[in-house]
Amino acid sequence: MAKIHSFESMAAVDGVGLRCAVFFYGCPLRCVYCHNPDTWGTGGTEMSAKEVADKIARFKPYFKNGGGATFSGGEPLLHADFICETAKELNANSIGYTLDTSGTVELNDAVKSAIKGADSVILDLKFYNEQMYEKYCGEGYYKMLETAHYCNSISKPLWLRTVIVPGINDTYEDIKKYAAVAKTLAPIRYELLAFHTMGFFKYEKLGIDNPLKKHKALDKGRLIELQQQMDELMK
Repeated sequence: MAKIHSFESMAAVDGVGLRCAVFFYGCPLRCVYCHNPDTWGTGGTEMSAKEVADKIARFKPYFKNGGGATFSGGEPLLHADFICETAKELNANSIGYTLDTSGTVELNDAVKSAIKGADSVILDLKFYNEQMYEKYCGEGYYKMLETAHYCNSISKPLWLRTVIVPGINDTYEDIKKYAAVAKTLAPIRYELLAFHTMGFFKYEKLGIDNPLKKHKALDKGRLIELQQQMDELMK
């Protein structure tokens, strides 16, 4: 059994093709820009692996262009055993899955099995050094690297993502430092995401301090510019 926060039935940005995204509760990090602080706790609906797989399977007719399930959160690899159990049910329906993870959990046997079973891994490269991880997330840099290198060691397709926050990591110098780390991780894709304020209401509702409440969303044009810079550096 696992605590499920929510499902997104027609997810188009959580991996290849059209997908069903499953959001788990629980996360080892406290990123200052998190837009899902409501997944930090232990609420939600308790479901079995078969119940989750059956719900995903309902959307199989809509899985297009390599689509399937995406396990996200929160941090899905906190539930690695559950994911492995769910995967058995999905395999029976010829449905694959992607992991959308921070990669900051212990790389134990269950986590390795969950990664091995995935079609691909979307990994958050939150910052480019340990100091920034500690300042803005609490921990996780070296665990993230270990997860990425494990994906490389088993030739698991790796898709990197980084949220760009104005005033924190939005300069060309930042982009060069991210690219230097990313090149050691051999991603098939590196996507920059814009910091947004759409989740601010969740902090207020939950009574949680929002460290970036005075920050504005990243301008779309600036994101395009930074992505172009990253693409050039990654060649």
